[in-house]
Amino acid sequence: MLFQGKTAFITGASRGIGEAIALRLAEEGCNVAIVAKSITEDPRLGGTIHSVAQKITEAGGRGLAIQCDIRNEEQIIAAVQQTITIFGGIDILINNASAIMLSDTVQTETKRFDLIHDINVRGTFLVTKYCIPFLKRSANPHILTLSPPIDLDPKWISPYVAYTISKYNMSMMTLGWAGELKKYGIAANSLWPVTTIATSAVKNLLGGEMLMNRSRKPEILADSAFHILKQSSKECTGNLFLDEQVLAKEGITDLDHYAVTPGGPLQKDLYVS
Repeated sequence: MLFQGKTAFITGASRGIGEAIALRLAEEGCNVAIVAKSITEDPRLGGTIHSVAQKITEAGGRGLAIQCDIRNEEQIIAAVQQTITIFGGIDILINNASAIMLSDTVQTETKRFDLIHDINVRGTFLVTKYCIPFLKRSANPHILTLSPPIDLDPKWISPYVAYTISKYNMSMMTLGWAGELKKYGIAANSLWPVTTIATSAVKNLLGGEMLMNRSRKPEILADSAFHILKQSSKECTGNLFLDEQVLAKEGITDLDHYAVTPGGPLQKDLYVS
C-alpha cells in the first residue's frame, strides 16, 4: 500500500488507460479523483466516471467521480476544489485525457484542429496550472503526462502534423515543468507505450479487431506509472519514458502477459522506432 492516504487526480479516467492507472493506484491505497466527461455509457466506448468509481470502491479504495470537460476552465477549477474538499490534497496528477486525429494537413478540419489542441495542449496546461498549488504541499508530488518522446525527424511529424504537434506540446510542457517546478520538489515526467494499447480509440478509430489483437492491455501503462510514481519526486523528473524501459529498470522483461494475444505479433505505437 505504497500510496496509502495519497490522492491522485486523473483526467480521462472513465475508461482505457486512465481507468487502468486509477485502479492500479487504488490497489495501493490511493484516493482517486476520476475526472472525465462520461456520465452515461456509450456502447462503442464503454465506461463512465461512475463505473470506475464503483470498481475502486469494490477494490477497497476511495474513488470520487467528477464530471469535467478539460476544455472548460471553470469546470477544471471546480474539479480541483471538489478533490481538495473531499480528500484534502493532491499528490499525483495524471494528464491522460487526450483526443486523437490521424489526418494529413488538407484533410484536417479547422474544428478538429481546435478540438485536439483545446484538449491535448490547453486542457493539459490548465489542469496542471490549477493542481500545482496543491502539489506544492505534498511530500512526494508527481505530474505524469501521457505523451511521446520528441523526435524531430520529419518521418514522425509529416503524416499527422496537427495531432503530432499537439502531443509533442504535451511532452515539451513536461520538460518545461520539470525545470520550472524542480525548486518545489514536484516531478514532471511523460509516459508512452512501445506498442499500441487495446483501447476503444484503437478499436474504433485506428484498426478494429485486427489492431486490438496486436496490442497490449492498458495494464502495462498502469504498472509503468506505478513504478514511476513511487520514485522520489526530487530525483525522478524530466523524463519522457517508454513503458518497456520503465519495467526493464524494475527487472520486468517478460511482458507477454500484457499482450492481448500472448505470443502473437505486436504493433509498434506512433513515435516509436
